[in-house]
Amino acid sequence: MRYNWQQKDWPNFQYQTTDIEDLLFDFAQRTGRISGVLEGLSETEQTEAMINLMVSEAIKTSEIEGEYLSRNDVMSSIKRNLGIQPNLPLTIDKRAEGVAELMLAVRNGFNEPLAAQVLFGWHTMLLKGNNSVQVGQWRTHEEPTQIVSGGMGREIVHFEAPPSRRVPTEMDGFIYWFNQAQDTIKKPIVRAAVAHLYFESIHPFEDGNGRIGRAIAEKALSQGIGRPVLFSLSKSIEGNKKVYYDALQRAQRSNEITDWVNYFVQTVLDAQIDAEQEIEFTLKKTKFFDKHKDVLNDRQQKVVRRMLEEGHQGFEGGMNARKYVSLTGASKATSTRDLQNLVQKGIFNPIGGGRSTRYEVNL
Repeated sequence: MRYNWQQKDWPNFQYQTTDIEDLLFDFAQRTGRISGVLEGLSETEQTEAMINLMVSEAIKTSEIEGEYLSRNDVMSSIKRNLGIQPNLPLTIDKRAEGVAELMLAVRNGFNEPLAAQVLFGWHTMLLKGNNSVQVGQWRTHEEPTQIVSGGMGREIVHFEAPPSRRVPTEMDGFIYWFNQAQDTIKKPIVRAAVAHLYFESIHPFEDGNGRIGRAIAEKALSQGIGRPVLFSLSKSIEGNKKVYYDALQRAQRSNEITDWVNYFVQTVLDAQIDAEQEIEFTLKKTKFFDKHKDVLNDRQQKVVRRMLEEGHQGFEGGMNARKYVSLTGASKATSTRDLQNLVQKGIFNPIGGGRSTRYEVNL
């Protein structure tokens, strides 16, 4: 098997955009529309929408790699680092702290040129507290770096990256290309697609390549539109990560990458659509609390806020009496009364009946 980096034309990627010109135009249109909707929000609402999208990106980029982080831990870390709630305590989970720091670093430094030290810094943030791998440096181990699936004795090698001795030279070439491509590839979404594939094919770190590679794609998109992106690329990818890995694997067999670019463009558009819904949801949530803030007791307000933290896709499984007890510490009888009261006020919609009754917020 010959991989892309083993071929004579590496890394001269070839692709056609003929079939996706409408999608590229749609990307530009949606970018402007999202900016317009956001500008119509108050500063507080803008900040909330931005934080929710950053939290989503942090959680989903980790989930793609099989790491599941607490939403509360990630949100607390982001709010503390933004200075919104600077007195929040450090979370116990260093992974949540690290990925939150990475999200902010990518956002705040989006317009700076890429450099090895920038990537080393991102890697150090991401793998905060991890003592089992080399952190903040290119990999140096002599054994092959392989993407493998399957159990012991039944392993399937999907991709093998260049040997470690080649990594410094390959990354010098990648970083030079990335910074030059800002002027030569005029469509931000195409540059981001190539950048992500190029980086993943080198696989320069011992761990964390997928998360760093998606951060690089976000940086390319942000530079192209002149401001930090307002959507979660990783949420869109995680929604069907088998398709993502299949597309990446096929693209690493050749340096003709039209199919990969097509896949990536559609994935970004899906992320934009989700972000539009998230921003509209933020506006609805603000109006909701303005309307109902004086009729909710402290328990009810805590539960409703927790449900709405999940965004426009809703609180998984809805609310029920058992979850209400768990969230508030109230008795079952009090929880049942609170839930019935929320239905009577038109704040909750009941679904199902009997013991299986669950509730959704009526926005």
